[in-house]
Amino acid sequence: MPRPEQSPSLPGYLQENETSEEVRDLIGSIPTEKGWVANHLRQYQGFKHTTRQLQGVLACQKHFQAQDGDIFLVTTPKSGSTWLKEMVFALVNRVSFPNPKKHPLLTNNTHTLVLFLEMEYIGKEQLDFTNFTFLRLLSTHLPLLSLPKFVEDSDCKLVYLCRNPKDTFMFFWRFTNKLRLVNRGAGSFEENLKSSGRDLEWPRRIFFLKYEDMKNEPKVQFKETEFLGCPFSLEEGKSGVLDEILELCSFENLSNLEVNKIGRLPSGEEHQAFFRRGELAIP
Repeated sequence: MPRPEQSPSLPGYLQENETSEEVRDLIGSIPTEKGWVANHLRQYQGFKHTTRQLQGVLACQKHFQAQDGDIFLVTTPKSGSTWLKEMVFALVNRVSFPNPKKHPLLTNNTHTLVLFLEMEYIGKEQLDFTNFTFLRLLSTHLPLLSLPKFVEDSDCKLVYLCRNPKDTFMFFWRFTNKLRLVNRGAGSFEENLKSSGRDLEWPRRIFFLKYEDMKNEPKVQFKETEFLGCPFSLEEGKSGVLDEILELCSFENLSNLEVNKIGRLPSGEEHQAFFRRGELAIP
């Protein structure tokens, strides 16, 4: 009989099958603690991963090759990752999709358009990017130290979004409790707080954003798109292209789409779990 965390009936993000000898050997040599959602968290390179995530981290570090022009969206969980994906995807692809009423974001969940690098490599050694429909725009929750070396050696760009640590933790705690199985109950607030430390350094090739600034002045924050290699033209400025993109990527618009209300990611998370207004109610 398989252990509970290996049961095929569990969603992907709770699976803890060690599928490679490399992962099994590493687990035996690194610190392990009780997990928030899955049973265990593995400390690797100053960051905490579920067993499943660690498989993807090791695989992408070993096999992923960055290309000049790649754009990486680097965020800590629950710091505005979904909104950042939507906005940057719409900005860099605005020439390909000029009509906001026929935009891929209206018929596809955001996380299927902008893939999580480490999550895509789970159980894989190679990914085929030859048929990548759009610009190579990828997201990650990894710190700089854990990104594949090819990222550092290439001329790719990184957009780093940070958020007030207290708000980030509170939303992450709520989110992980939603992902836990019902029979496991809610995770302890105090216990989770003790294990929530995260850090990220950044090189000169990073565009630094704060979630609070992005929320309060989105037009100001996203107007400077030269860093992404797609600056707004004078004509676009006059015709209100940025206003159309902000409307397209608004919470009210995308959270109410059928594609974001139903369905799940391949790993099992419900699409709707990623669409929250980003406001904390006072207990």
